[in-house]
This record gives sequence, structure tokens and C-alpha cells, in this order.
Amino acid sequence: MQWKQDFTPISDHFWLSALVALIPILYFFWALAIKRMKGHVAGLTTLLIALLISVTAYKMPITMAVMSATQGAVYGLLPIGWIIITSVFLYKLTVKTGQFDVIRNSVLSITEDRRLQALLIAFSFGAFLEGAAGFGAPVAISAALLVGLGFNPLYAAGICLLANTAPVAFGAIGIPITAVEGPTGIPAMEISKMVGRQLPFLSVMIPFYLIVIMAGLKRTIEVLPAILVSGISFALTQFVSSNFLGPELPDILSALVSLLALTIFLKFWKPKQIFRFPSEAYSEVAVTAQAQLVTHTGGAVLKAWSPFLVLTAFISLWGVPEVKLALTGHYEGTNSLLKAINVLGHRLTFMPEVPGLNNKIISTSGQPIPAIYKLEVLGAAGTAIFLAAVITKFIVHISWKQWAATFGETLMELKLPILTIVSVVGFAYVTNASGMSTTLGMALAKTGPLFPFFSPFLGWLGVFITGSDTSSNLLFGNLQKVTATSVGMDPVLAIAANSSGGVTAKMISPQSIAVACAAVGLTGKESDLFRFTVKHSIFLIILIGILTFLQSNVLSWMIP
Repeated sequence: MQWKQDFTPISDHFWLSALVALIPILYFFWALAIKRMKGHVAGLTTLLIALLISVTAYKMPITMAVMSATQGAVYGLLPIGWIIITSVFLYKLTVKTGQFDVIRNSVLSITEDRRLQALLIAFSFGAFLEGAAGFGAPVAISAALLVGLGFNPLYAAGICLLANTAPVAFGAIGIPITAVEGPTGIPAMEISKMVGRQLPFLSVMIPFYLIVIMAGLKRTIEVLPAILVSGISFALTQFVSSNFLGPELPDILSALVSLLALTIFLKFWKPKQIFRFPSEAYSEVAVTAQAQLVTHTGGAVLKAWSPFLVLTAFISLWGVPEVKLALTGHYEGTNSLLKAINVLGHRLTFMPEVPGLNNKIISTSGQPIPAIYKLEVLGAAGTAIFLAAVITKFIVHISWKQWAATFGETLMELKLPILTIVSVVGFAYVTNASGMSTTLGMALAKTGPLFPFFSPFLGWLGVFITGSDTSSNLLFGNLQKVTATSVGMDPVLAIAANSSGGVTAKMISPQSIAVACAAVGLTGKESDLFRFTVKHSIFLIILIGILTFLQSNVLSWMIP
């Protein structure tokens, strides 16, 4: 039996259908922001509501609805859940062996100021991880590092989610932009150029915005020179690399330039007052840290950072296109090493059809929609992190018994966060398969002359639902192109706005919230983190909407 999608299922009434499609999203906002439900409860109940609406309102066969949820759940486990498990595991290994104390003090040797630590780790180092790995790795690792340094867990998670805004569009070696070339037919380089003429404005602002949230305006002005070095170096590199090199390297290059520029700058400039959080014992922390710094040699510091250096090497390698093809069994080149890896990658890549769903849903164009469980075991970024954890075992000299016990502890601690991730990704897949997300996208597309303002909101909606800028671009990219052409807007600008607008929803995506809470030990506190980030997400998407409207109507010279 096959089923054809219908985007106006409520008596062919478009706006009423859109209102019904909005119910699961409104419920999720209510569950977290107002009711303050635990993340896994909010996720599971939202999934149930989405299933109910898909079956009753959209007339989707119940078997297909349930199987689409299982497809999302599997994706929630691999690659997303696997990244979280391995990231937290690697961090816990450094804590268990005392290496994180050395890492903490090495950061303190650059600066003891919490504001500047946030710029170095949440903004610059997080952007590097986003560029190399994407998914949940940047927030999970950088937030864990900040907590280890002494940051409040909620602030650490919130700050890292906010900082992750700047690099998301070029994440995972530019996949969000290269992926949208296929369904739209617009060259990735053109989209990269346009995104590179939008996001740098946000990249300059984000470091300032982060510190204002952390410390207030007065304390932010105290470190304004460092903020400008961090933000401007990142934004300029992002613009140049995206416009002249393509979408693959902006994050990695921008992060490295920003990290290096700020580190060098702090060798010559220090804030007049060291900022720490009110809960910290100022003098005791400072004296203790300084005393410990004396005992750490350069070799000890290098050893302590080695797990994360190995991690960086592995996830960077996993992001190289040819290596990625080999790891997933799709390499067709002549390199003998990659051919050998390709054999193993092929054996560890499983693509079974989703029973009762594959090619059973017919799109409005009359084409069957394939549905597979995509299990790329070797090619997953989490596997790269896991291998880094294996090598870390030998670096920190922990026994296999303790290593395995730490992994077991990590799994036990992450039971509920993984359940949250599985449920919210399942919700995303049900929303897409039933057509609810397309209904909502079409509603925003009907805004006529105001579409240039609302165009980024489509990307925002897509990332909130799917948790991925790549998925959002694939979901709404062609709709952006068609609508933009019909209202006289440049389609390159519209597709770029989808990606630029999407980055502002990453901080409130249910997946991202669950990942961040898992990384900092806030399981069950997802509602607190959501309330922390949602107002900033709305503020930033409005700014992107205004910028896109101006670029369409006043600043059209900025469009490539």
C-alpha cells in the first residue's frame, strides 16, 4: 500500500492545516518553557502528539507514521547519540586520570578571566570542532571543558550553544551548503559567497553578545579589545574563505585564526580586573591555580591536552571528503590505503530499508520517497572520537578495566539524554514524512513582498524541527528557490538566508538542548536551558530577517 502526501489535509484549507501542523511545535515550547518538563518527557509526549496528528489529520497510515519515527530514532542513536557518548567518555577519561587539572591550569596560564576563557573555548575552539565534525561534538566537548574550568553548568551549556551560532552554516566541512546544491541546482560556491556576506555580521557580534550575557555591559566593555580581536579576526577570515575558497574551510580557518590571534593578543594585553563568577572564592582560586601552574612543565601540559589533540586530528581526518567516502564504503579512487579502508568501511556500513515505509510515501510530484536506516558505523564522527579515547588510554596510562568502567559509567549517565535525543529526532522524521513541516514552510512562503524578511524563518523552523542546518537546507532549499523567483527575490539570497537563519535555531533545537545538557550533567534540566536560549534565538533570527530584507531591497549589490 502506498500513501500520497497532502499538505492541505484539513478540508483543503491551507491556513487551518498550517495551524494543525504547528501544534506539536507549540506543545514542545509550552512543555519546556512554561511547564518545565524534563527533556525526555517533553520529547516523548511531543513525538506522541506528532504521531497522533499525522494519523488523524494528515491521514498517514499508522504503520508508516510509526516506522518513520523508528527511522528518526535510529538516526538519533547513530550518529548523534554516539557522538555524545564518546565525547563525554573522552572528557571523563581526562578527569579520572587528573589530566583535566593540568588542562585547566594551562588555560589559566593564558588568562584567569572567565570572559576570555569563554571566547577561547566556546567561540574559537567550538567553531573549530563544528567545522571539523559538526553534529553535537562542538557543544558537547567545549561545554564539558568549560564546566571543568569551573563554569556553572547551565551557563557553560548556554554559552556554547550561543557561540555555536557563528560556524554552523559551514559546519562539518561545509556539508550544509554543498548538500543544498543538489536539490536547487545552484552552485555551492554561489551560496557560500552569499552566506559569507551574511554570517560575518553575526560573527562579529556573537563574542560581544556572549560576554554581555555572562557579565553585563560594564564588564563587557572592560574586555572590548579582546572581543574585537576575537570577533573581527573570525569574521574577516570567514568572509574571505567563503567567498574565495568555498564552503569547506571557513569554520576551520576562522577558528584557528581567531584562536591564534586572541592567544597572541593576551600575551601583550590583560584586563584591568579579572572576572570570575560571584560564587567563586576569588583569592583562593587564584592562589591555588598559580601554585599549581608552577609544577606543570611544557611536557605535562602537552600530555594533558593530547587526548583533545588526537581528537582534533581524528575528526579532521574523518571530514576529508575522500577519507569520508572510504570510511563509508563508497571510495572509487586508486589510493591503496583508502581502498583498504574502503573494504572495512563497506563492511561496517549498513543501509537496510525501513520496512513498511521505503518507497511507500508518494510525494506531490508523484515520486516514491526512499526510506533507509543509515548506519555508517566506521564513518560516524563518534567513531573518530571513540578511537581518540582508545589512544587516550595509552596516553594517560589508565588500565583497560578502569577504561571500560568509565565507559560503562558514561552510558549509565546518558540513558535519559539519549532517550530525549531519540524521541525528538523521531518527532522530526514524523513531521517530515507526514508533510507537516512542508505545510508550515508553505505558510511562510505565502508572505509575498515580506518574504525576504521571513525567508530566514524557514531555515529557523527547519533547524528547530530537524536539529540540522543540512537537513533544513534539504527540506526547504527548493521551496526557497521557487518562492523567491515568484516574488522577485534573488534565489541565491533566499537559499543562503535559509542556512543563515537556520543557525540561530541550533541553540533551541531539541537535539542540541539534549546534547548540551548531557555534556554538562544537567539531565532533566532541559527546560532551564531552553528558557535560557529561546529569547536569544528569537532576537538573532529577527536580525537575520532584517538583514536579508535589506539585502533584497536596498543592499542588492551584496548579492554575488
